Amino acid sequence: MPRISDVVKHLILINIVFFIGSFLVLGDSTGIDSAVFNQLISGQGDLMDWKRNMLGLFYPTSPYFQPFQLVTHMFMHGDFMHILFNMFGIFMFGTAVEYYLGPKKFLAFYLISGFGAMLLHWLIMYLQFTYGDANPLLANIPMMGASGALFGILVGFAMFFPNTPMMLIFLPIPIKAKYFVAIYAVIELFLGLGNFQSGVAHFAHLGGALAGFLLILYWKSRGQIGH
Repeated sequence: MPRISDVVKHLILINIVFFIGSFLVLGDSTGIDSAVFNQLISGQGDLMDWKRNMLGLFYPTSPYFQPFQLVTHMFMHGDFMHILFNMFGIFMFGTAVEYYLGPKKFLAFYLISGFGAMLLHWLIMYLQFTYGDANPLLANIPMMGASGALFGILVGFAMFFPNTPMMLIFLPIPIKAKYFVAIYAVIELFLGLGNFQSGVAHFAHLGGALAGFLLILYWKSRGQIGH
């Protein structure tokens, strides 16, 4: 197995620094009492009252939305298992994708996948607010995590190394990467449409995958990466 690549290593370190540093500098918002929390959800609180969660991404109509969140939310995680899963995925698949694309293109790929996740998440929220029956106060709940970028990396891995065997934890049978990622995407779409696992931004995951897929097609069409 090749050593961890430079950009992957630095991205993991940045995520860890954000995770630990946000607890130390801003504090954990899970200890907020119910009265203050209800005030925050209603949009009548102060952004600083969200503590470390102020670095997550709020919907643009929320009074808590700030431009810096467009970047910081991609490096924030809710708890230890959240960051562990995402960093493990980036470690497992990111190095191979970085070696294929090169450091500069890989960093652009990572960030664009993350922004693609954000845009699809916002689009779905807009449709739910405008044409559905979604509670407008959902705009005051932050989204965070590197999952969108990770899903972009998974798509990249499947496109560059389609026949590499992969295994699901609950199904220990080798599956080619191209089928593994396709099955994973279908599961995410099912969970998103069915509104399962409330609190998980399934469409953000799909947005990251879609952005990564389209970016690779664009680069291939211009001969900037191998066919």
